[in-house]
Formats: sequence, C-alpha cells, structure tokens
Amino acid sequence: MRIGLYPGTFDPITLGHLDIIRRAAMLVDRLVIGVAINRDKGPLFSLEERVEMIEEECAKLTEQTGTEIVAHPFENLLIDCANDVGAQLIVRGLRAVADFEYEFQMVGMNRALDNKVETVFLMADASHQAIASKLVKEIARLNGDVSKFVTPPVRERLRAKFA
Repeated sequence: MRIGLYPGTFDPITLGHLDIIRRAAMLVDRLVIGVAINRDKGPLFSLEERVEMIEEECAKLTEQTGTEIVAHPFENLLIDCANDVGAQLIVRGLRAVADFEYEFQMVGMNRALDNKVETVFLMADASHQAIASKLVKEIARLNGDVSKFVTPPVRERLRAKFA
C-alpha cells in the first residue's frame, strides 16, 4: 500500500490545500493529512476544529478519488510522523519560488534524518497560487469576502470566529 503524508497547520483548510489533497490522492492508496500542532503559530482554530474541517472536506474527496484520506495530528518531527503513519512519501505544495527555497532545505534535512522517505512537490494550480491561510484569516477578520479561497462551511466557521 502506497501511503503519502501531506503536512500543514491547515488554519483553516483552503481551496489551495484541497487542490493539493485531491491531486495527491491520485498518487497514493492512502493519504494522511498531518495536522501540525504548532504552539508557536498560535492558530485561530483549535486542533479539534482543524481536524474536523479536514475530515468534513476530505470525505467528499475520498468519495471522488476512491483514496482513503485521514487526518492525523502530530507534534513531533515531520520525518518521525511519516514513519509513524507508514508514509513512503511526503507531499508538499508549492506556490512560489520562495516556497521552493524553504522546502528545498527541509527536504535536505529530512533526507539526512531518513533517506527512505521521498518528498514530492505539487505546484499549486494557478487559480490557487495566491491563497495563504494567514491572508484568508486577515481578510475574514476585516469582514472581507473569502468565498474565493475556502469552501462555504469553512467560510461560515471563519465568520463565527470573527463575529
């Protein structure tokens, strides 16, 4: 069974994330969405809320792709999380050159820690390249329209947070 791991904070999950998840699901038999517990980032949504949003959104993708997609919170090293879930590959989405520079360093470090786990980069679809969770939260906080960046259920959760 080919298992992939797509890690991130998903605070909140965006249409860009969902595009990468849908495309990554075509490459593996099981896709684990690693939900990072990153206390330094101070997420807007709790871990439970982020996992719930991922499970809700990915249920539709599981039906469409036939690939099992599950959420898995983690707080350890990414490479250790990959080994914990049995992933042979880590999926990373790239939006711009700046993303590549950071990700390139991460791949080198992860390969030094465990060279059996490969990293696969998926370029963001052109329509999603500008989407960043941080910017989506800022737009929502200022009562802007985020409907181009997130699904309706996520948009409603953002509205509730900033009400």
